[in-house]
Amino acid sequence: MHTAPPAAAPSWTVGSVVVRRIDEVPLPPQTGPWLLPAATADVVTEQDWLRPDFADRGGVLRLDSHSFALVVDGLRVVVDTGIGNGKTRANPAWHDLRTDYLERLAQAGFPPESVDLVLLTHLHTDHVGWNTRELDGTWVPTFPNARYLASKAEYDFWAAYDMDEARAAMFRDSVHPVDEAGLLEAVDVPAVGVTVAAGLELVPAPGHTPGHVAVRVTSGDATALITGDCIHHPVQLARPEIGSCVDIDPGRAEATRRSLLASLADTGALLLGTHFPPPTAGRVVTDGDAYRLAPVPGRTADTAG
Repeated sequence: MHTAPPAAAPSWTVGSVVVRRIDEVPLPPQTGPWLLPAATADVVTEQDWLRPDFADRGGVLRLDSHSFALVVDGLRVVVDTGIGNGKTRANPAWHDLRTDYLERLAQAGFPPESVDLVLLTHLHTDHVGWNTRELDGTWVPTFPNARYLASKAEYDFWAAYDMDEARAAMFRDSVHPVDEAGLLEAVDVPAVGVTVAAGLELVPAPGHTPGHVAVRVTSGDATALITGDCIHHPVQLARPEIGSCVDIDPGRAEATRRSLLASLADTGALLLGTHFPPPTAGRVVTDGDAYRLAPVPGRTADTAG
């Protein structure tokens, strides 16, 4: 049986750096009301600019699961690893997926063995899934030659957390095998951020989880910020008070969101949303007493630089 090859990865240029989106799977329509319960249809339809890309005419949010891949300072980098294939998950939208994610990654020029660095914004199920893949009935690191980095605050929080079985199972199949292989590094991330390679920083963005980080890419005068889950959807630009049902510290998450948006507004910096549907990226523009996203669609290219 022949299937169509994966579509070429959309990309954005940040100075001399090319950032590529590696698609995993669109998330189902019920994700929005569950994840962002305060983003009701009435709230969403008030924001004309969200349609048609980020919400439908009925006010249903569009959300996505993907990674970003880039080459910085000679290092091949993947930011967040999605949900993963063949994993037992309580959420039906995440359970036992069979996507062509690895083929998309390779087509974009990032075969798993070539990746040098995996940056994990936090250790939630839908951000660590492709940390591992199944080989002969065992979960093994997908990126065997990479360093996997998470913030020390994040690692330490979950190490001491009384997990339910579903979360414990996720750690067993997607985090512990990387740790046991000696590939996982917990990095101190001070308030000013930490540089992990030239032009690549981890920036503290706590609240969704205690050690959550965003990823800042800088090249020349250009800057981009990859959100992780400190911003799940562009509706939160218009209404920064809207939080996620799984924010561990909602007040801190809102403060982080407001601070990041204020720092990005009207600067020309690119915002790349880890769950934003296509066009996925844009520039933060002041809009009254809040913000909107001016979309910047990605270009299509066949190979990585």
